[in-house]
Amino acid sequence: MPPEWLTNVLLVDTWPAVWLALFGLLAQAVFMCRFLVQWMASEKAHRSVIPIQFWWLSIIGASMLLLYGFLRQDVVIILGQAFGFIVYARNLWFRHNEAREDNPPI
Repeated sequence: MPPEWLTNVLLVDTWPAVWLALFGLLAQAVFMCRFLVQWMASEKAHRSVIPIQFWWLSIIGASMLLLYGFLRQDVVIILGQAFGFIVYARNLWFRHNEAREDNPPI
């Protein structure tokens, strides 16, 4: 049984549920870090920019949150992250194609 303070904070009462909640918090932290990356890149450029790291953190965080949603069987989380996952993957594909166009094979 997890310590009482932990069960009160996470609102769970078993160790598997504690680990799942901690995984969900980590997933959300990864997802939120993308905004810090975007903010720092924009400050450095003195204009609004979205660096490639933003899209990678987006897709990693969304993947983790999707897994969390499936493990919790939470349709709200699943649907909320699934659409974003598609958008993030598409933006990474655009970036990949841009890089190929800028560096054609010899």
